[in-house]
Amino acid sequence: MFPLYDNIPTRRTPLVVYTLVAINVLAFLWVGRLPDWEQQKLAYQYGFVPARIQQLREPYPLVVPMNVVVHIPFWGNQVVQQPIELPPAPRQIVLSLLTCMFLHGGWAHLLGNMWFLLLFGNNVEDRLGPVRFLILYLVGGLIASAVHWRASPSSVVPVIGASGAIAAVLGAYAVTWPWARVSTLVFLVFFVTIIDIPALVVLGAWFLVQVLESTRGEASAGVAWWAHVGGFVAGVALMPLLSWTIFSFPPEEESAVE
Repeated sequence: MFPLYDNIPTRRTPLVVYTLVAINVLAFLWVGRLPDWEQQKLAYQYGFVPARIQQLREPYPLVVPMNVVVHIPFWGNQVVQQPIELPPAPRQIVLSLLTCMFLHGGWAHLLGNMWFLLLFGNNVEDRLGPVRFLILYLVGGLIASAVHWRASPSSVVPVIGASGAIAAVLGAYAVTWPWARVSTLVFLVFFVTIIDIPALVVLGAWFLVQVLESTRGEASAGVAWWAHVGGFVAGVALMPLLSWTIFSFPPEEESAVE
């Protein structure tokens, strides 16, 4: 299933959503200009490496292997391991919890995340307002990283991507508009069709996949599944807390701009 659009109108332009998308795209384009080995190094330094949390208590360098493509005469391009040393720098470690949300591993990773953010984030920002929405997004992303760390505290694989923060947005949407109709591209055995499905079914199915995949272990497709689970649950919990003082727009102001 791939969601295309929903039937919930918005009343104001989602400026924070658009800003987050712009930052993520610009960061991806900037990183993409670097050599491959520089991109890998940047992922270790500014992605979230769970094992680095231990460095906050025990200040020792963390040496991890990094695959580098080198050209060897008469042999062509070869992949060799080159260790990278990550210093026990508290500021860099703490900031990586934030910077990891703005790095992506490829076009599919980036476009998939940004589509979900645009599709569901506009309504959540419309409901919460820009400040509360940004709090939901960033806190949800931090909780997602914390859950991933709890599941794999000794992992030296860098986690990058906005998926955990966006999962919080999905959880917030699911708990606020569970019966919204989401036009969804459905891939069946012999054909493809578009069906209107309740948001609770679409996002519930997405969440169930994350839970099932998380039980297969860290190596499952190289994805931080537990971060997705943690982010979604965080969004479900944070949305009522952030919106309980927010009142609905009066009926006469319900002019949609979506």
